[in-house]
Amino acid sequence: MAFPDGFLWGGATAANQCEGGYNEDGKGLSVPDIMTGGTVSEPRHITDGILPQYHYPSHEAVDMYHHYLDDIKLFGEMGFKCYRMSINWSRIFPNGDEAEPNQAGIEFYRRVFQACQEQGIEPMVTLSHYELPYGLSKNYGGWKNLKLIDFYLNYARTVMTEYKGLVRYWLTFNEINCLLMGGFGGVMGGGMVPEATDTPMTFGNCDWDDPQARFDALHHQFLASAKCVTLGHQIDPQNKIGCMIAGNACYPHTCNPADVLAAQKQQREMNFYCGDVQVRGAYPAWARSLWRREGVHVEVSPEDAATLAAGKVDFYSFSYYMSATATADPVLLEQGNIFGGAGNEYLKKSDWGWAIDPVGLLYYLEEVYDRYQVPLMIVENGLGAVDEVEADGSIHDGYRIDYLREHIKQMEIAIEDGVDLMGYTMWGCIDLVSASTGEMKKRYGFIYVDKDNDGNGTLARSRKDSFFWYKKVIESNGADLA
Repeated sequence: MAFPDGFLWGGATAANQCEGGYNEDGKGLSVPDIMTGGTVSEPRHITDGILPQYHYPSHEAVDMYHHYLDDIKLFGEMGFKCYRMSINWSRIFPNGDEAEPNQAGIEFYRRVFQACQEQGIEPMVTLSHYELPYGLSKNYGGWKNLKLIDFYLNYARTVMTEYKGLVRYWLTFNEINCLLMGGFGGVMGGGMVPEATDTPMTFGNCDWDDPQARFDALHHQFLASAKCVTLGHQIDPQNKIGCMIAGNACYPHTCNPADVLAAQKQQREMNFYCGDVQVRGAYPAWARSLWRREGVHVEVSPEDAATLAAGKVDFYSFSYYMSATATADPVLLEQGNIFGGAGNEYLKKSDWGWAIDPVGLLYYLEEVYDRYQVPLMIVENGLGAVDEVEADGSIHDGYRIDYLREHIKQMEIAIEDGVDLMGYTMWGCIDLVSASTGEMKKRYGFIYVDKDNDGNGTLARSRKDSFFWYKKVIESNGADLA
């Protein structure tokens, strides 16, 4: 058996995509709370506050705020060893800049973590998962403002102290490398919402992008992450604190040297720019050439350099959904997950056009481990698909089982090759709102939630075929994938 004893099998969610209760018990608005619903063809929009004519999926999501006990019991029934989730910052500090926390929010998450422990599940908590308090975006301009470091550390100190003994695994920022991308990265990675206008802003629109602001924001997040690592180890030496990268397995589209260099550039910038800072504790040498090309200046003071060197993470976690191919030919470019590239004729695609590439996961695992030599963890991986409910209530999602099976096989090969892989939490273990489109139709979960794109439904939970399959995988520690 390749998978080691204690391997952290489980699932993953984000508060803004599953929790709901957006204005209950003292919670403030977060940036996702002002994002409207959309579809694969109709983009989401960002509004200045809550407007009555729009549907905001995060407001109820799948209402885990009121269903968490039942949902965690279902996770326990599957045998989860780990549940990767996030804390909604604005539930703890409604505007983000308060000196004292909202006690109702503190007690809510305490109950969640206690429920996990009762099921034998280790919580892994992402401190910032696309959930910046709207007040910090509106009043401070998001992470481009240096003041956010202190607000973040106050929040981190509060929750790490409150939940000492209940939570041992922490991630500082979700997909931190998204700040390298305009539009999407500015909003989701940094919470830098443009100044309000009478017309709602299209999510992902790069017209308002400010590269200097994004690189400043990312540098501030690096400093906040490093200081959080140091702080977390002081609060509890048992804490294990990791980074989280949106993984980009990238191939050259052809053996044309220009395509090979394009793939190298994409791997460096999307996988290693942030990884080097957070794992090695310093910017890579080629960062300056990236800054020149982007027309930005990143000021790294001696104090900053010391902070980054002192706050190296304990492990490297990442999401992986698909691979990409890089080319110097702009005619061939097409959109995928959050990474564009040329089409890959050797791969099939999901209903949403994402390339399905299990071998790309093996490639990524081995490339990253060769570079960093720290424990790795896959904290997001899954297949978004349309699930049909049969007349008897059953949901036959064999396509999801096939997807997961093939990716787990590649994990096994990586472990046999010497990669130190500590766990796997499949994304969207319960159906939730899509971050990119705001849809419910795009489902990932082992657990079906009765709700549609418009917010209609009973919210009833039911087990898909994949639920029972994953239970068997965990029971056998990855040995039984049939």
